[in-house]
Amino acid sequence: MKLPLPSYPGCMKAINEELKLIYVATPTPQDGEVLVKVAAAGVNRGDLMQAAGKYPPPKGESEIMGLECAGVIVDPGTTARQKGEEVGCLLAGGGYAEYVAVPEGQLTPIPSNLTVEETAGVVEVACTVWSNLGMIAGIQQGSRVLIHGGAGGIGSFAIQMCKAMGCEVAVTAGSQEKLEYCRDLGADVLINYKEQDFAAELPGWADAILDVVGGPYLEQNIKALNTDGHLIVIAVQGGPKGTLSLGRMMPRRLSVTATTLRARPRPMKASIVASTVEHVWPLIESGQIKPNISARFPLAQAKQAHEHLDSGDNTGKILLAL
Repeated sequence: MKLPLPSYPGCMKAINEELKLIYVATPTPQDGEVLVKVAAAGVNRGDLMQAAGKYPPPKGESEIMGLECAGVIVDPGTTARQKGEEVGCLLAGGGYAEYVAVPEGQLTPIPSNLTVEETAGVVEVACTVWSNLGMIAGIQQGSRVLIHGGAGGIGSFAIQMCKAMGCEVAVTAGSQEKLEYCRDLGADVLINYKEQDFAAELPGWADAILDVVGGPYLEQNIKALNTDGHLIVIAVQGGPKGTLSLGRMMPRRLSVTATTLRARPRPMKASIVASTVEHVWPLIESGQIKPNISARFPLAQAKQAHEHLDSGDNTGKILLAL
């Protein structure tokens, strides 16, 4: 691919929001940050939204896409980290590039049984799933969890984490192939949302629901919740608006939380990363949660990677490898 600008010292390759490979200035780590040479970056739905102009980065953060990556520290800056240390990185942006500046609190160790590249596919998803189902919903052994979009990157991880914690898991997906994939990951109840009404199949069943659809599913999700149940909406792929019956919620003490990870303050992200490493990394290292990398693309083929994710045919996680 022909680059718009020639390479020169102090610059790096990166992907812009038009999904074209360009040269930009290599970031300089600020106080409390390290500079990481990226080995691979995870591709997430948020990256597709940013490329479409619908999900800008938080103020002051990198405008380069990429919400997670893994690589090697090349400049520890003012931190006590070591040059050459391999790390995973939770990002507000910047992962689709050769180098990225990362707050120290958003670094993870590499799980002992994963490669650096594989780690790039678990950081953001692990922090997302744990911060919502673990830290907010408080799932535990015996909990019943409904996961929408079970065959995607978030869903694949959530199924495995919930099963490792001793939960009963129901999933929705749009094809028999995807449902079988979810079954292989451990899902107990399989629902084809194109053919079945999950609320009719699971009335009052779920202690927690992890939802990526949003508005159109609000009423059905409420019907599917058990008493004291918790609905957590982490994406609005079906649209942000819907109808919510408070009268149905109040007698059963139901809760609804809508969250994003990207826009949270850095100290909050550091707390989430620390809790995720404490509670989820052992499940990865024991083999109970696998990264399920389904496709790899070189950085220059970010557009093809986005198209693959957006096609709806993908299961598991997609990586950009540098």
